[in-house]
Amino acid sequence: MVTSKDSIVALSSGRLPAGIAVIRISGPKTRFVVETIAGSVKDRLATLRRLKAADDSVIDHGLVLFFPGPGSFTGEDVAEFHVHGSRAVAAKMLETITDIEGVRHAEPGEFTRRAFLNGKLDLVETEALADLVNAETEAQRRFALRNADGAQSELYSSWRRRLIHARAMIEAEIDFADEEDVPGSVSEAVWSDVAMMIDEIGRHIQGFKAAEIIRDGFEVVILGAPNAGKSSLFNALARREAAIVTDEPGTTRDLLEVVLDLNGMRVRIVDTAGLRERAGKVETIGIERARAKAGGADLVLLLEDIVDPQPVGAVPTGVPLLKIGTKADLKHASEGAYDWVISSKDGTGLSGLLDEIGRGAALAIGDAGDVLPSRLRHVELLKEAKEFLAAALVGQSQELRAEELRLATDRLGRIVGAVDVEDMLDVIFSQFCIGK
Repeated sequence: MVTSKDSIVALSSGRLPAGIAVIRISGPKTRFVVETIAGSVKDRLATLRRLKAADDSVIDHGLVLFFPGPGSFTGEDVAEFHVHGSRAVAAKMLETITDIEGVRHAEPGEFTRRAFLNGKLDLVETEALADLVNAETEAQRRFALRNADGAQSELYSSWRRRLIHARAMIEAEIDFADEEDVPGSVSEAVWSDVAMMIDEIGRHIQGFKAAEIIRDGFEVVILGAPNAGKSSLFNALARREAAIVTDEPGTTRDLLEVVLDLNGMRVRIVDTAGLRERAGKVETIGIERARAKAGGADLVLLLEDIVDPQPVGAVPTGVPLLKIGTKADLKHASEGAYDWVISSKDGTGLSGLLDEIGRGAALAIGDAGDVLPSRLRHVELLKEAKEFLAAALVGQSQELRAEELRLATDRLGRIVGAVDVEDMLDVIFSQFCIGK
């Protein structure tokens, strides 16, 4: 266990004022701080106490909890003061605690960093914890919680264990090739498992797109000619006047975005400039941005005015697309002309369209029980590991092939933090709030 020289303290419960403020402290001075401010308390038992300042004046009445290390979140002695959530109370508590020698304010993510350094969490679990803190939808919560519970770490660790075993077998064959008790068929079994692992890692990497959609949202881009009803649909889905709607072509010139929560999934709706050939210089820039945005979307809604359809030119290929007939309150659409018919004015078809978007998002995410790579960092290291394994599979000498296995093992270890990753720690833990 890493022994810290100083203790850290922070407000861990978020913005004030609030009903309750939770002030967390970790480190060697924790017990002394608790006994100085609140007197003696029993371990792991919430106790109501008068909390006193250095001059013996009462700051507040609150609950005190003390968790002796290593059985705590950080692995060190940890305490929490649950006080009334006013700015004045929290400020006085923090002032009183940091006035004690050896106690300072925590840096962003420092509690979690100490938990990592003391072996309470690995790097993947700490990243999942950050995702859990920032989760806004049910799908994000489930995804983050599954990874925080260790499902992702266990997958990477299992691959790493298999590679360590493979290396041991190959190196034993190299070192003891003349010994009778080293079977000659060991290489065949090892390389067969390596080939299987290459396929497993490849399939896992393909799941990153679904993980991106869970974390960043399912992106739906609205395309169409000017006055096709794009901004009206955008406002109807947003349930507010998020975009300006007029009869003048070219009103929308930049990309507008609104985020929806559809059945627990994050969905980003993007309004774009109307597509037409003859446009001004500024409007042309908006049209180019619209086409580029649609090319990378998860779903495109191509809107067409049923009353007065207009050409839009080229539309992106290779992207799921729904052709939507608009202004159904003014005219009936021809049978089979559109995937969906709507009216933003009277609401015709909007509920069904939202359901269709939700189905598309659910299909893109796939099975919620799948273990997916949750960071680009993971994907890059997994790709490197896969390349080293592929090189090992076709290598000529056992010595060089064993070295390729070592490099692949190293890359898997870097994902979970099982090897030296000091250069990554500052970046990872800076994502956390101060009290985490």
